[in-house]
Amino acid sequence: MSDLVTYSHRGPAAVLALNRPDRRNALSRDLIAALADAFRRAAADPAARCVILTGTGPAFCAGMDLDELRGTLGDESDRVWDDAHRLSALYEQIYALPKPTVAAVNGAAVAGGAGLVSVCDLAVAVPDAKFGYPEVRRGLVAAMVMPHLLRHVGERAARWLLLTGELIDGVTALQVGLVNAVAGPDHLHPTADAWARSLTEGGPKALATTKELLRRCSRQAVGVDELAKASAEPRLTDECRHGLAAFFDKRPAPWVPR
Repeated sequence: MSDLVTYSHRGPAAVLALNRPDRRNALSRDLIAALADAFRRAAADPAARCVILTGTGPAFCAGMDLDELRGTLGDESDRVWDDAHRLSALYEQIYALPKPTVAAVNGAAVAGGAGLVSVCDLAVAVPDAKFGYPEVRRGLVAAMVMPHLLRHVGERAARWLLLTGELIDGVTALQVGLVNAVAGPDHLHPTADAWARSLTEGGPKALATTKELLRRCSRQAVGVDELAKASAEPRLTDECRHGLAAFFDKRPAPWVPR
């Protein structure tokens, strides 16, 4: 397995840790592929009754690797579409995993990183973790995470997060329903471990059936492919190119009033 994701066992849980701390665990193509492999391994691992997802370093996941994205801007090839479909498929893979999943959010979980939190069954975060969807500020659309975010926080909070791009801390994320609990840094993983032990008191088949019924009851109206397309299309626009250029140049985007 790629060293971009570490795989270990802690009690009854498989612990998957995003391992690009120098890039704040940003979702590159290779990291997305490594995560998909790690979740497939966990699904087949008889020693793993549940899965804990966390990050190494100070961040959980800073979202899409914008440096990598910048290299595809204006590219009309299949790469833009393939990138969106791979991330959309990863979200669906985690959401539909037959084993319970717990996000242990050790730091910033932004954009695609917040999406990873939203597709896990349970989430615990440190108080100063940061959550948000700043895509619109770059000329992008957070299409793939919308159904999952709406299920957790409702439309009013989702509109605030998606339209303003503002970041919230772990305490506010708890208040709006994005996470289940807040724990200090020394208690983050013990909390996740305690949940893992509690989850193993459920029968494996009963847990898998419950998860599948929950998925069917909350069936999203927009399909995975359509969401991927809605995420990919803005990447081909001048608005996105100008927005990302402004981000990298550390200046306001051209549509921001002077």
